Amino acid sequence: MKKLNVAMIGAGFMAKAHSLAYAGMPMFFSPAPAMPVRKTLVDIDEETAKQAAESFGFEKYTTDWKEAVNDPEIDIIDICTPNKFHEEIAVAAAEAGKHIISEKPLARTAEEAKRMYEAVEKAGVKHAVAYNYRRTPAVVLAKKFIEDGKVGKILNFRGTYLQDWSADPESPLSWRFQKEIAGSGALGDIGSHVLDFARYLVGEISDVNAVTKTYIKERPVQAGGVDNLGTVKGESNVEKKPVDVDDEFMTMLKFENGAVGSIEATRNAWGRNNFLTFEIHGEKGSLYFNYERRDELQVCFTDQDSERKGYKTLYTGPAHPYGENLWPIPALGIGYGETKIIEVYEFIKSIVEDTDLSPNFEDGYRIDVIADGILKSASKESWVSV
Repeated sequence: MKKLNVAMIGAGFMAKAHSLAYAGMPMFFSPAPAMPVRKTLVDIDEETAKQAAESFGFEKYTTDWKEAVNDPEIDIIDICTPNKFHEEIAVAAAEAGKHIISEKPLARTAEEAKRMYEAVEKAGVKHAVAYNYRRTPAVVLAKKFIEDGKVGKILNFRGTYLQDWSADPESPLSWRFQKEIAGSGALGDIGSHVLDFARYLVGEISDVNAVTKTYIKERPVQAGGVDNLGTVKGESNVEKKPVDVDDEFMTMLKFENGAVGSIEATRNAWGRNNFLTFEIHGEKGSLYFNYERRDELQVCFTDQDSERKGYKTLYTGPAHPYGENLWPIPALGIGYGETKIIEVYEFIKSIVEDTDLSPNFEDGYRIDVIADGILKSASKESWVSV
């Protein structure tokens, strides 16, 4: 079996998720299109790199990402760093002829994302951006129903992504709250996933009209380099620094195909853990999905008898997208890890078979264009064409 050597840049939460996917993919998708080999783990802190390499099953580690990018043994560069570093690493990896998968958002701005997209296109390498939630079987099933005409012409899309991990003002100043590193706040971090859903399921977005809010203006500076998110609280006497990104955004949408919609995303919604949802209404039916119940897709179609009309729940399993490769019983439980496994499968399959893949850097660029438009709309308090 063909082997593809992977170098992973970054050793945090996402590196753990990606490492699990490389390990699990050949178990679920057998025979695998190729065998991913966890070759090199990179982190700027040597002790972190060493420990992560051991925990995540990598053969070696380094503190120099350029060493990994220029290593002739490496086939794939996997970018799991904060957003600030995506462009430099991706452009260098493309110039070195490596295939690239990058965590989302693709970049801090559309300008950076465009340079990344141009670099991979010029190099002719395969590229993917890790909007893994669209790999959830229920979401792919929703796409199938739309393409099969079951909902008819789409009229409306309504999406949310609500979390509460940063609702506490004493949670530390992660890099995710710093514009210079992250680019934006809730918009890029979680809202971009809903934008991916909207484009994937409905079509291209043409115009936005948005509001952004920053509720907590400063946070305690966190000790150490590990991104603690909301898992710990800062000490009361610790220095605080400003937050200069959005805590929440809301936007109305216009789609090129005439549909309309709305998106809301925040990390300050007490009681919401990972409340990622969409509801789609068409001329012939409706679809509803909630990632916290990710084995389920709720559907309502007009061809149902009147006395039976209403939402019904489908539980994804072997009969549905990716079902034969996951678990043998419907509703047995699809987790975050499985979406990453599917993501890795599709990426490696595209390399081996030399086929196009989505979401890729073009999709990442388009989402960053829309995100920039949302920020511009919020500042102008008006509709903005994207």
